[in-house]
Amino acid sequence: MNTEKVDVLVIGAGPSGTVAASIINKAGFKVKVVEKLKFPRFVIGESLLPRCMEALSEAGFLDAVKKMGFQEKFGAKFVKNGKTCDYFFADQFTEGWNWTWQVPRADFDKTLADEVEKMGVPVCYEITVTNIVFKGSNSKVTVEDIHGAETVIEARFIIDGSGYGRVIPRLFNLGKPSNLPPRKALFAHTKDVKRALDDEPNRITIVVHQPGVWVWVIPFSTGITSLGFVGNPEFFSRYQGTDEEVLRALMESEPYLKERFKDVELVFEPKVLESWSSTNDKFYGDGYVLTGNVTEFLDPIFSSGVTLATVSSQNAAHLVIRHLNGETIDWEKEYMEPVMQGVNTFRSYVMAWYDGTLDTIFFSDKQNASIKNMICSVLAGYVWDRKNPYVKDHATALTKLSRLIKIEEILD
Repeated sequence: MNTEKVDVLVIGAGPSGTVAASIINKAGFKVKVVEKLKFPRFVIGESLLPRCMEALSEAGFLDAVKKMGFQEKFGAKFVKNGKTCDYFFADQFTEGWNWTWQVPRADFDKTLADEVEKMGVPVCYEITVTNIVFKGSNSKVTVEDIHGAETVIEARFIIDGSGYGRVIPRLFNLGKPSNLPPRKALFAHTKDVKRALDDEPNRITIVVHQPGVWVWVIPFSTGITSLGFVGNPEFFSRYQGTDEEVLRALMESEPYLKERFKDVELVFEPKVLESWSSTNDKFYGDGYVLTGNVTEFLDPIFSSGVTLATVSSQNAAHLVIRHLNGETIDWEKEYMEPVMQGVNTFRSYVMAWYDGTLDTIFFSDKQNASIKNMICSVLAGYVWDRKNPYVKDHATALTKLSRLIKIEEILD
């Protein structure tokens, strides 16, 4: 059996893995990336947030991504019963990036992986991690290629950025259920030939279909648009037929979509994703750290996935570099707590979305501009800015605001 030695083994070639690999490689350490799938491959999470641009910039990926000509994204639009709530990132409370991209993730992720390879980091596809023996600064990872050939990789540190693969949590049974209810998404890519009917390609549109059920509309620069319905599984069980028949029936039943997507051509058969929310008690251990969706995946409503993935990887990379240089790292305080700050802020907004709190705020006729800018910062991914009251007090601020709006409406 072959044996290799590296300073850092990164599991997963998605944005989480490649951001970490690039930053650590720049610090002069030997890094290797292993990925179970062959790229390019499909994955959801196609609408990015401005905060992730900081991580992509530090990793040295921005120029390569710009060359791809992806659709620039300047904000988000929420629609309910003919009413619209607009958020433009340029208006946000927090100083930072005011734009990002909407991307077919197969192309975006492959761009990042190719770029990190150009930096000298080997990225090996169709490699499965079958076993890990943790020994502090000399852990042993057994991997297997598609032909069954095994290799042992000795690593001073392991970063698990495997996304939905959740390699370390699955191998060591570390996962636990999220406190969010199970939900289901039915989605496809469409040839959006009637885009001119609602020509706003530089924003994601979120449509409230009915309480607890919503639609994403994400235009790409190619003329393709990603469209998906999200709700509890019981909602979808009311519809009969194939996934395509159900999706077309749903599009027909939503006035905002009906004309634009009537008889639209689908690029691929509709896909289903359900019961995605998961978490772990700890995001680190002796000789390893979890990043991105391996730590916790919440919900697609606020496009938080890639931002949490890249920012957690950016943070983890700096800590791993310090660790390899002989520093003692307080992983709980320097990694776990900051990651959970971001996760818990987004979680409050996800819960407020599904319980109707954000409906009251978003579609109020009298929105306070300053407060709207603070909420906009969260929607832009700046969930670590504790100077923002709607980040610092995320667990209570939205509920208080919703109650105040309802009282003012009664008094009017």
